[in-house]
Amino acid sequence: MREVREWTAHAERIVRKRRDPVVVQTLRSATAATIAYVIALRLSPEPAPLTAPLTALLVVQVTLYATITNGFRRVNAVVTGVLVAIAFSLLVGLTWWSLALLLVASLAVGRLVRVEEYVPEVAISAMLVLGVTSVGDYAWARVVETLIGASVGLACNLLLAPPVWVEEAGESIEGLARRLRQLMLRMGEEAAGGTPVDRAESQLHEARRLDHDIVEVDAALRQAEDSLRLNPRVQDSVLHRVVMRTGLDTLEICTVVLRVLARSLTDLAKEREPEPQFEAETGAALAQLLSEIADAVVSFAVLVTTHLSASAESAEERLAAELRTAAGTRDKLALLLREEAERDPRHWQLPGAILTEVNRILDELDTEHRTRRLFEELDRVSREQRARMPRLTRLRERLGVTEQMWRNRAGFDGRSR
Repeated sequence: MREVREWTAHAERIVRKRRDPVVVQTLRSATAATIAYVIALRLSPEPAPLTAPLTALLVVQVTLYATITNGFRRVNAVVTGVLVAIAFSLLVGLTWWSLALLLVASLAVGRLVRVEEYVPEVAISAMLVLGVTSVGDYAWARVVETLIGASVGLACNLLLAPPVWVEEAGESIEGLARRLRQLMLRMGEEAAGGTPVDRAESQLHEARRLDHDIVEVDAALRQAEDSLRLNPRVQDSVLHRVVMRTGLDTLEICTVVLRVLARSLTDLAKEREPEPQFEAETGAALAQLLSEIADAVVSFAVLVTTHLSASAESAEERLAAELRTAAGTRDKLALLLREEAERDPRHWQLPGAILTEVNRILDELDTEHRTRRLFEELDRVSREQRARMPRLTRLRERLGVTEQMWRNRAGFDGRSR
């Protein structure tokens, strides 16, 4: 029985590895390069036509969306770099001064052929190809090899669906939410016990460092959005992108508000030192509230990264219950803060600011607020698509693919997801 469980676990690990986007992309790149090399062996007079697999390797790195929208610029950059390298190989070969001239020429030509952000890739391709290109009668065979490699790379992007990076983006979003949760819990614990100024400042610095996490998560989400566009393996890619993007926007707002909350707690610690920031009962209520909000933040992240309707409904119910509990604790804290302000009106604006910031986080996580934002974002995306691609929009309308179908398919019947 134990052997069966171990074999099952091993099989599950293999399946997960096969679905891993990194593994999929590696296999795609290796397959494209190998096919390009095999074809070049038959069509090129060179005994080792390495330019073909090199070009295929460069081209196949882009997503399907990037291939169609700006992949041709990348191919243009690769081909241009290869042609520049061939010209140099025919004239001077590879020396330190020819390499310098090659770089200058490649960057200049890249500007002329308008490959835009891929100008450096002209020089990169030229350097790589010059290293495998020697002077001789067969130098122009590199052009054929380059075209073979570019064609195979484009074919692999079109025929072999590139990996979808949604799961990795979802993990990044959930990781950000859990870091927010940990910081909220520490802030609540410190507020309940009386936070020293130096520790409050440390929490403020940690809240500021979350901005770097936002940038990393945004990069992961952009990669996921590109992998969803025009990908035949994904249905309702627009809806997936909007759901995750608006979810990250909400978490970013919560991060900013949390930083402001840390600032208010730090200022309050400075003003009331050496006394504690709050009375015992008030501090305990604030700690409880931050703990409940922290759990709600994680539930919100799980909700926006869940794509199965049943799981999404369960996650939404859990989030709604946590927000109701937090709202009750918030009302209790408001009464305690008002009583404290009546007994000691000094610095009353700081506890008031803390309550305002907590309310802002609760409002951002609210399911009805999220539903409105999703509808607004879907409307905006639809308007942009109609303006950018009117013919495609008319075709979709004829086929009955409308925004209302997106919403119905996602279960938008008043729920947030």
